[in-house]
Amino acid sequence: MSHETQILTPDPAGYAEAARLLAAGELVAMPTETVYGLAGDARNDRAVAAIFAAKGRPQFNPLIVHVPDMAMAEKIAVFSDGARALAQAFWPGPLTLVLPLRAGCGISDLVTAGNDSVAIRLPAHPVARGLLSAFGGPLAAPSANPSGKISPTTARHVLDGLGGKIAAVVDGGACEVGVESTILSLDPPRLLRPGGLPVEALEAALGHPIASGGDAAKPNAPGQLVSHYAPGAQVRMNADAVRPGEVFVGFGPSAEADLTLSQSGDLVEAAAALFATLRAADALALSQGADCIAFAPVPDHGLGRAINDRLRRASAPRD
Repeated sequence: MSHETQILTPDPAGYAEAARLLAAGELVAMPTETVYGLAGDARNDRAVAAIFAAKGRPQFNPLIVHVPDMAMAEKIAVFSDGARALAQAFWPGPLTLVLPLRAGCGISDLVTAGNDSVAIRLPAHPVARGLLSAFGGPLAAPSANPSGKISPTTARHVLDGLGGKIAAVVDGGACEVGVESTILSLDPPRLLRPGGLPVEALEAALGHPIASGGDAAKPNAPGQLVSHYAPGAQVRMNADAVRPGEVFVGFGPSAEADLTLSQSGDLVEAAAALFATLRAADALALSQGADCIAFAPVPDHGLGRAINDRLRRASAPRD
């Protein structure tokens, strides 16, 4: 697709136009509470293939299915009592559950990458919910950015990466959470990706610690590839001082920081600012001829685990 990407307003007319485009197999970016998602009809093979094409995404990396309500989720995935209890506790919200795929549910095989499980979520963002309700079906929606690049938290970020490649973006302002959803598989519970719901909240609900795991070679949910979220410049983590030729991103009070995730050291603020700050630091590095972005240490608990996970992937050696 090479025509201009429409910017739609988050109102009944905008939702109706977005739903019309989605029903025709087109792609529409929508805000969620985590990041902007690139939505296509999860039952339409051509639409799902177009998501991969627009993102340049490896075909084996599964997509998250977004649904408007629990009734639709139950038609797509098989919920155990434990899964249902977690859904009741944390949905709508930034939690994705990887559950057995219900036979005959109509989800494209491209969405699940051939797995017999499906990653599913009920988003909390009112614009995502408005669009899902208007469309009336499940939407596959990975982050609305070129694969491996910095995730988008505003409509402008979406247009910067995918303008002209997708039909429309519904502009719902900046995303509140700013890092992607936490992904949990069940029976037994296993954390596949830390994210917008702190794992401590899940552990408290379950009453026991959750093991971490995931397979970068054959992922069963998004966010398990080793190198991801990469800016143009290299990324260095846990920097206690800036080196020559670096842009320095601080956390907490810092006199030498060029940019900061949170001046006050607030993890919620830092998570919401992470991807926008990565973009700003990358632009600053380019303008200054710097080849590296150094990040000050971020505490590895709560949302800090998700921030550090994204920074590790951004700093990983690239193919």
